[in-house]
Amino acid sequence: MKRFQHYIDGCFEDGSAQFQSLDPATGQPWAEMPEARTEDVNRAVAAAERAFFYPAWSSLTATQRGKLLYKLADLVEANAPKLAQLETQDTGKIIRETSAQVAYVADYYRYYAGLADKIEGAHLPIDKQDMEVWLRREPVGVVAAIVPWNNQLFLSAVKIGPALAAGCTLIVKASEEGPSPLLEFAKLIEEAGFPKGVVNIITGFGAECGQVLTSHPSVAHVAFTGGPETAKHIVRNSAENLASTSLELGGKSPFIVFEDADIDSAVNAQISGIFAATGQSCVAGSRLIIAKSIKDEFLARLKAKAEAVVIGHPQDMATEVGPLCSQRQRDHINTVIKASVEAGATVLTGGVDCDRDGFYFPPTILDCSEVPNAPCVTTELFGPVLSVLTFETEAEALQMANDTKFGLASGIFTQSLTRAHRMIKGIRSGIVWVNTYRAVSPVAPFGGQGLSGHGREGGLQAALDYTTVKTVWLRTSDDPIPDPFVMR
Repeated sequence: MKRFQHYIDGCFEDGSAQFQSLDPATGQPWAEMPEARTEDVNRAVAAAERAFFYPAWSSLTATQRGKLLYKLADLVEANAPKLAQLETQDTGKIIRETSAQVAYVADYYRYYAGLADKIEGAHLPIDKQDMEVWLRREPVGVVAAIVPWNNQLFLSAVKIGPALAAGCTLIVKASEEGPSPLLEFAKLIEEAGFPKGVVNIITGFGAECGQVLTSHPSVAHVAFTGGPETAKHIVRNSAENLASTSLELGGKSPFIVFEDADIDSAVNAQISGIFAATGQSCVAGSRLIIAKSIKDEFLARLKAKAEAVVIGHPQDMATEVGPLCSQRQRDHINTVIKASVEAGATVLTGGVDCDRDGFYFPPTILDCSEVPNAPCVTTELFGPVLSVLTFETEAEALQMANDTKFGLASGIFTQSLTRAHRMIKGIRSGIVWVNTYRAVSPVAPFGGQGLSGHGREGGLQAALDYTTVKTVWLRTSDDPIPDPFVMR
């Protein structure tokens, strides 16, 4: 059985304990993972804090930090096939997606490599004649980056990249559900030549690892991707160290199709939005809000495509939908579907476990037109389950779209430019895709509002989140300071 290790202070080591990771395609153990407990977490944080002040890192220019990130990007690109294979085995994500996604992750590191020496301060036109005042952008300090199992190399890159560009040091906690790609990625950090302690990568469970890390007094910022309930615990923990937080959480994203939409294009986008990645995506377009006049035609095409999806082993390039990550996730989906059907939802396709080993679940469509408050409409399922609602007016569509506590992503499909602009303005979400869906770029900020969190990942704003502003006052007069009892 393959065995993985933590990466702490430039060394690879076992955890205080070990646990087995299951292959979602078979449900069987395939590797042993290190489990970080309190003493491991404390050593990782101490290493990051030392590295933050140690000249090997702190004395590097921003351009030199950027060069290290460029080297890391090249290593990620070169090792993408191996990293993708590990991610597929440990999480069940299909190889055709992980292969493309991991290769693209290199571009995120390149983006932040180029940005490292472009994080600028500012000169202030101060209202005092004998003063020069300017602002310095400085790294916030030690960062705790907590990453979920899905899209983990991407979701770690949007934390590691900007944090290193800004000059921070990190402890990255990989999810205990499928941590192997990030533990393997640690070898690339080592090979790229980052000073020891600058990046530490561990994994472990809540009380002994996550709670200790997020409440540690030396942690200045917590960057978290995951569910709202865990985020609430992190915010409570941050009361102990007053760390700032950036939270990229879940969603119940509306996918709105108007009567003038290109139906074939919208159907394909909906397939991508809810069935790609087996629906295990925070931006999944899980609420189809469709004009009543085209509902039957749209659902007929969508149902046919859903039933033609190739369900198979995630390592097979022909597979389009693989297994869910865990049995717990599949149990959750089954529970919500059962409650939704009891509430009046109609199963149009799917809805029951696949008859095969592993944690497979088929593409599922539930018509909730008569029960808009069914559990599947309001609950994030994190699986290939689509809830269908209908509308007759634009105002009704907007009201349905905003009838959620989440606010991460949204999709609008229409040929009307004026309508698109009205909807863009009216929808409460951090991302709006118009006539497309599930597109990302290192240049574009990513994040939401409400229960979908706050802060942004990607773009310049993400790098600024890892900095603090220092205001510098320089008196330019040679005259003695006047009355000391009067504020200048």
